Amino acid sequence: MAAAVARRGSFSDSGSDSEDSSLSDSELQEAFARGELKPGLNVVLEERPKRRNDTEGLKQCLAEFSKQLSWVERLDVTLGPVADPVSQSASTSDAVDPENDFQREMSFYRQAQAAVLEALPRLRKLQVPTRRPDDYFAEMAKSDQQMQKIRQKLKSKQEAMERSEKAKQLRAMRKYGKKVQVEILQRRQKEKKNMLNAVKKYQKGLSDKLDFLDEEQMSSQGNKKGNASQRTKKGPNAKRRYKNQKFGFGGKKKGSKWNTKESFNDVSGFQSKVAHNKGPGKGGRGGKGGKKALNKRPGKRARQKMKNRAR
Repeated sequence: MAAAVARRGSFSDSGSDSEDSSLSDSELQEAFARGELKPGLNVVLEERPKRRNDTEGLKQCLAEFSKQLSWVERLDVTLGPVADPVSQSASTSDAVDPENDFQREMSFYRQAQAAVLEALPRLRKLQVPTRRPDDYFAEMAKSDQQMQKIRQKLKSKQEAMERSEKAKQLRAMRKYGKKVQVEILQRRQKEKKNMLNAVKKYQKGLSDKLDFLDEEQMSSQGNKKGNASQRTKKGPNAKRRYKNQKFGFGGKKKGSKWNTKESFNDVSGFQSKVAHNKGPGKGGRGGKGGKKALNKRPGKRARQKMKNRAR
């Protein structure tokens, strides 16, 4: 309010200055002859004008734009400094340090709280409701379309963060997988190099040991045993167990009669007589004996003769 009045007063002062400055040429020539005008476009003042506090003018301006309304229409509450409940000291302008943000804001807060506590009884006395009803419907500051855009933007940000996290995890897994793969390849190359060096030494006669072959076999057998133990520990799944319970487990069918290295080298059950068709009930080469000779079917002509005899 004071600023508005001061601004108005400044406007009036500037208007009077503009009127005084509009001088005629004759007056300017007379002032120049007296030596009052200095060189340049502006007039240099000897002393700066003193500012004055026009209290009467401010009150007059305030009375012009003030309206005589009831307190319910104005709702203005004026209070002085409020005492601090902790220190029990009056919060005056001297006590509150204006450079201290916390003290300054706390003084504003206490003054506003005291004004509310003073205004509420007056409003209740005038039967003005101060509490919002439970079924009060207030229109939101932002429309539904704006909130939908904000929701979509937040959702897109969250999805982008999830995608970036997944990409980071995949990159870390790839790095770890490549590291393990490189380590395995390096170990295999080292084993191969050691074996080749041992073979070369054996070929040159520098060594008569073949331990590297045994180590290779042992490593392969160890890998097979490890895989077998993993399979046995893991066991079949529920579907396989149900089928085994329903139909039985007949074992491996395909390739069951194939020879293996052990069966090929095992000759304990070999019988030369049986193998060369010289066993009991069997004739020699071209001989007719045994069950095959007894169960041999007669020829066509012999069967016709047998039929004719039966007639």
